[in-house]
Formats: sequence, C-alpha cells, structure tokens
Amino acid sequence: MTTTTTIVGNLTRDPEIRYTRDGRAQTSLSVATNRRFTTRGSDEWQKTTSYFDVVCWRELAENVALSLTKGARVVVTGYLEQHSWTTDDGEQRSRIELVADEVGASLRFATAEVAKHDRRDAQATEA
Repeated sequence: MTTTTTIVGNLTRDPEIRYTRDGRAQTSLSVATNRRFTTRGSDEWQKTTSYFDVVCWRELAENVALSLTKGARVVVTGYLEQHSWTTDDGEQRSRIELVADEVGASLRFATAEVAKHDRRDAQATEA
C-alpha cells in the first residue's frame, strides 16, 4: 500500500524531459508551494515556501513537458520516494521526490484547453 500525496503550487522552471536507454520518457520538474499563517497573539501574516522535486514517467512525462511551463500553477498527485547515495567524499546523502501519478493545471486562477490523445493512435505510432 502506498500513501498518496498531493501538492499544489507553481513550477519553478520549465519541465525537463529525458529518455532512458530503453526509450521511456522521464520528465523532472520543481514545484514551489506557499503557506501563509499568523502566529498566536499576532495579526501579522508570515509566509513560508517549500520546494518539491517531481518526476513523471511515460505518457504523463511527455504530456507534462509539452503542456506546462515555468510559473504554471499545478496540482500533482503521486507517492513519495527516497533515494540515498554516498558522495565521492564518503558523505551520505538522500533526497525525497514525488513520483507523479497525475499532474494537472490548476484552474483556480487560469483557464485551460484540454486536447485528448487517442491511446490507440499513440500505440500505432510507436509500433
């Protein structure tokens, strides 16, 4: 069982698409989320920003790379995955990324035009 995570925020850069050796599309993006709050006993607003690395695979990766640009407000749903490694200096490092199951443009402050792709046409083109 995997826990689903959803974030809403703005892209901090254009999505970057790459292809694996076996031809699978992978798109990386970064999403900034803002949280506004007041501290107890104060009327002053404070703001914090968090940044999330997101990765998309296959058709989702291609559609995200073709559809979204820096600054776009998005809704991303997926699961968290941690990667750990050792640097050349022997230091342990890790990072957590959100592996996207769904990515959509937020329509809170914008409109969008959706064009559906026929999966059969896409599969025929790959063959």
